Amino acid sequence: MESEVIYLSNYIGPEAILEKKKKYIMPCLAHFYKEPRQMVKGSMQYLFDSEGRRYLDCFAGVSVINCGHCNPEINARVCEQVNTLQHVCNIYLTENFVNLAEKLAEVTPGKLQKSFFCSTGTEANEGSALLASIYTGSSEFIALRNGLHGRTKLTMSLTGIGMWRTDPNPVGGISFAPNPYCYRCPLGKKYPECDLACANAIEDIIKTGTSGHPAAFIAESIQGNAGIVVPPEGYFKRVKEILAQYGTLFIADEVQTGFARTGKMFAIENFDVVPDIMSVAKALGNGAPISAFISTAEIADTYTKPGASTLGGNPVSTTAGLAVLNYIEEHDLKANALARGRQLKEGLYELQKKHPIIGDIRGIGLMVGAEFVHADRSPAAEELDLVLEEMKNRGFIIGKNGIARNVMAFQPPLVITEQDIDNVLDTLEQVLTKYR
Repeated sequence: MESEVIYLSNYIGPEAILEKKKKYIMPCLAHFYKEPRQMVKGSMQYLFDSEGRRYLDCFAGVSVINCGHCNPEINARVCEQVNTLQHVCNIYLTENFVNLAEKLAEVTPGKLQKSFFCSTGTEANEGSALLASIYTGSSEFIALRNGLHGRTKLTMSLTGIGMWRTDPNPVGGISFAPNPYCYRCPLGKKYPECDLACANAIEDIIKTGTSGHPAAFIAESIQGNAGIVVPPEGYFKRVKEILAQYGTLFIADEVQTGFARTGKMFAIENFDVVPDIMSVAKALGNGAPISAFISTAEIADTYTKPGASTLGGNPVSTTAGLAVLNYIEEHDLKANALARGRQLKEGLYELQKKHPIIGDIRGIGLMVGAEFVHADRSPAAEELDLVLEEMKNRGFIIGKNGIARNVMAFQPPLVITEQDIDNVLDTLEQVLTKYR
């Protein structure tokens, strides 16, 4: 990809940022790349650094910028709102606050109807768990191994990834079920001969590891940080059947997967089940800080004690949310996610034939993971880092995740084009050949 020169200002550059980061930022926050770049500008599917280099963004700020960086249609409405009314707190009446809630009720599956707005995915998951406890009278939860739900005490405790469970005293009353990771089945079985043993394990957990009446089962519809882990067909249906027997709610964490990323408005729709509560964030604001949890009227109406979020649902963020939903519909981003995702996976399968370091390819729409492995299927994390660094140097920003940090993660803006996908695949072929 040829670089595109942009107007350069007096940016301090990566080295100076790293110096200040070391001095003023808590060390828990790491940075990506051995030689990171300072990003200074975004334009739809592209990013630009302080030296004028252009990059195709294949990660979208971890599934945030679904509608593209600095989308002019969205930003025009946001800027108008900023110059009109920025904030009054949601204890006062503003129109977009209720209009966005109404729109979410229209686009979410089933009878999900009533929303509570906040600012981050963590808050949305925290609120979802609170609502489940209020409705059921239980404070017990079941989560999945390798799931990620946030950084508060409760959501960190619901997270099944050791590196993100930094709280030395996590919340009790949480049980973890094996995640539906068919490539590396935690139960050592193979689908479909397994008869969905990972789902069936949830009933055993309820019977033996809880009081018999846990408040909720929480799961990402597709596990992102775990390495784009897609449940097999029938998994969520079996889980929902089990939960219904014990009066346990299903919370679908759509923080990464929502808003057309998988070719449907929400990833859970790919599995033909309807959650009792759903959490959303990230792409809802396309960069503006907004999140929500939404539930049926029956469940939501039990939340009657005073509750508010100072910045949740503020005029600017809700304007962004409405603009995002309109843009997704008007530009049919769901269709583009399906088409470009299909193109990407087909291209990766072709690369896999030549480069067996790609052990598994999985995903739906434009949420695709390519797991890097050695000949014995052990994680090839160091090799992936070399590839990602070289891809960055050639103008492509690609993510990584997985428990062993060995999964190349493609989660680009949903405005990405056919030519863009061809470009990233062609360059990846060159890089894989270089490091073969």
